[in-house]
Amino acid sequence: MGKSKRYPPEVRERAVRLVLEHREEYSSMWAAVSSIAAKFGCTAQTLQGWVRQAEIDGGVRRGTSTSDAERIKELERENRELRRANDILKAASAFFARELDPQPRR
Repeated sequence: MGKSKRYPPEVRERAVRLVLEHREEYSSMWAAVSSIAAKFGCTAQTLQGWVRQAEIDGGVRRGTSTSDAERIKELERENRELRRANDILKAASAFFARELDPQPRR
């Protein structure tokens, strides 16, 4: 499920669980989401997003799971750091190559 500063994880998990447990009691998934969202003080769109992400994380729906998204974010950050380090090493290598060059500059 996505991160939210307004709703603690326990509240999000409870709301999603209620939707999943009681969806058969409503005429549609949207009706269940709308009804339960009102009880938690969030919008139906927000709760629907949480339910979708829970279904992805549970393997019911296709998509990028929360753990995969976190891992991708971590790898992208690591990749940026490695590119920066590589750029620094290239610049240092070029500098020292110029300094140690036995050819006089003209």
